[in-house]
Amino acid sequence: MKIRFSALCSVAASVALFTAGCTPETPTTTEETPTTSAETEATDTDTEAGELNLYSSRHYDTDAELYEKFSQATGIEVNLIEGKDDELLERIKTEGENSPADVLITVDVARLWRAQDDGLLQPVDSEVLVSAIPENLRSADNTWFGLTKRARVIVYNPETVDESELSTYEDLADPKWAGRFCVRSSSNTYNQSLVAEKIVELGEPATEEWAKGLVSNFAREPEGNDTAQIKAVAAGECDLTLVNSYYVGRLRNSEDPQDQEIGNSIGLFFPNQEGSGTHINVSGAGILANAPNPEQAKEFLEFMVTPEAQEIFANNNNEYPAVDGIEPNTVVAAFGEWKASQLPLESFGENNANAVKLMDRAGWK
Repeated sequence: MKIRFSALCSVAASVALFTAGCTPETPTTTEETPTTSAETEATDTDTEAGELNLYSSRHYDTDAELYEKFSQATGIEVNLIEGKDDELLERIKTEGENSPADVLITVDVARLWRAQDDGLLQPVDSEVLVSAIPENLRSADNTWFGLTKRARVIVYNPETVDESELSTYEDLADPKWAGRFCVRSSSNTYNQSLVAEKIVELGEPATEEWAKGLVSNFAREPEGNDTAQIKAVAAGECDLTLVNSYYVGRLRNSEDPQDQEIGNSIGLFFPNQEGSGTHINVSGAGILANAPNPEQAKEFLEFMVTPEAQEIFANNNNEYPAVDGIEPNTVVAAFGEWKASQLPLESFGENNANAVKLMDRAGWK
C-alpha cells in the first residue's frame, strides 16, 4: 500500500497541531511481521522514486484508485492529507516555508485562485500540462490546472415544468418562476463562481438585478447541498434548481434504488446553449511554492492528465474530463451534447469577492 492517509486537524486547534500533530506517520515493520524480499525490493524502489505530500479537499473515496495507479506507475509514495478547502489553505499559510505540502487539490476555481493570489503556488513548466488542459481551464501563469469539469445545470420537475420553458440562467429571474426556484446559500462557492462569471459577462449592475430576481423567486430560504436541491425538486418543494452535473450522475449511478429513482425522476437542462454556453467549474491542482518534492509533484500533475487518470475521474465521480477526447461515463454521456462557456475560469476567481458582496446586497442568504 503506497498511499498513507492523515485526516486534517481542526484549524481551531493550536498552531502546533499544524506543524506537529497532523503529519503522516511512517509505518514500522515489527519482528512479528518480517519484511519479505519482494517488499524490501519495493521499499528500495520507493526510496529511489521518492514521495509526494498531497493536500486534498476532494472528499471522494474513489480518488484512492487514482493515487494507487500513480504509485504503481512511478513508485512514488503518496502521503494524503484531506480537509476542507479553507482549512487546507490556512494550514499551508501557517506552516509557511516549512510546509511539507507538495500538491494542493481543490474542488472549485475560487480556492485555486485564492491560493494563486496568496502566493502559495509556483508556476509549472510542463508542455504536457499546457498541451492537455485548455487555456480557459488553467491560470495564465500556469500555477494551477483544472483536472475535471462540472457543469452548473438546471434540474427541474418534468411534471410541473416543460423543457421548452427553459432557456438561460438569466430567465430564472423571470417572475413566472416566483415561488418555484430553490438553491444553495450564497456561501457556496459553486454559486459564487456562477455569479462571478455573470459579472464578467454582463457587468455588475445587470448581474445584481438578475440576482435580485432570483431571490424574489425563491420557494424557500436557501439550505442544503446540491443533492438536497435535487431531492427538493423531486419531492415537489420547488420546481427547479441549479446544481453541478455530477450530483445528478451520482444519483443515477447509485447502487441505492431510492437514489436512482430520484435521479431518474428529474430532468436536466444545460442553460445558455444559444448564447455564451453553460457555466463550468473545475476541480484542479497546483504545486505549492515551498514544495519539498517538486519533481514528484510535477510528475503527479502530469499523470493526472493521462487518459488513464482522466477516465478514472470520469467513471468514479461522474465528472467531465478536462482533457479533450476523453469520454464521460455512460450515465453522464446520456445527458447529451452541450456547449460550455469559454470564459477564462481565472476571471471567476478574480471576481469572487465582488460576487459575494453582490449576492449579499441582493438578499441571497
